[in-house]
Amino acid sequence: MTAVAVLRLPLDNDLSGFVALLQRLRVPHRVAEEGGEQVLWVPGEALAEQVRELYARYPQGDGGESAPALPPVREGFFSQLRRSPVTALMLLVTFIVFAVTLAGENYAAISWLSFVDFRLDGDNISLNYLDATLESGQWWRLITPMLIHFGWLHLAMNSLWYWELGRRIEFRQGAIGLFGLTLLFGLASNFAQYAWAGPSLFGGLSGVLYGLLGHCWIYQRLAPNAAYRLPPGVLVMMLVWLLICMTGIFELLQFGAIANAAHVGGLLTGCLTGLLGGMLARRSA
Repeated sequence: MTAVAVLRLPLDNDLSGFVALLQRLRVPHRVAEEGGEQVLWVPGEALAEQVRELYARYPQGDGGESAPALPPVREGFFSQLRRSPVTALMLLVTFIVFAVTLAGENYAAISWLSFVDFRLDGDNISLNYLDATLESGQWWRLITPMLIHFGWLHLAMNSLWYWELGRRIEFRQGAIGLFGLTLLFGLASNFAQYAWAGPSLFGGLSGVLYGLLGHCWIYQRLAPNAAYRLPPGVLVMMLVWLLICMTGIFELLQFGAIANAAHVGGLLTGCLTGLLGGMLARRSA
């Protein structure tokens, strides 16, 4: 379903009341600043016509409970894919890497994507240092560990959360915004893990996910918007999970090592970008 521009208004027009009305009516929408105007977008021309009529009657959102309810819009899966191309592309590449690496069992393939190069000698693994890896021109390794996943559960959890958080950011800040944030959080989380643990084998989108979470969290507190309003308990659950992982309980139970520094590095970077983005959005509101 294609996004349609419903309104284009000067920046000094106060849309907060009407946006609050759309939120009460659970109408999917986003407001963006484009070309010196504020533009209200909704998915689909049919809904756009209804929102235009609603704005004509309640431009300040004064309708309150008396405003007519708009019929719910349920997007199909493929419509959501078309509206979230970067989210879909990132997941597609992740799935391809998962297949090529045989769910994290093909170390020959993983050795081309890991943060530092390594070689296996029987049951022993010899890892290079980052400076030696970069001297050989293998700069892609700074990003590619986020594509590696070890096992189906690891892939499923990270994919579901990237689908949920990535679509929100792509809808609010566009495809380029999500792509840039994904690369930034991947880079920050990978460097954080390397700085904390030294040469080691790690991977997954978890660091990026905590970056996206922190971005939505802080951005929403500074510049409230419907896209970044997470379901109740999600933030608390993710932070509690982070703390549980940091206790080392999973290593003790021999479930495998957790890249906690990558999670923390991604979260802190996401909070910083959310702070900057939220401040800019608040200033332009």
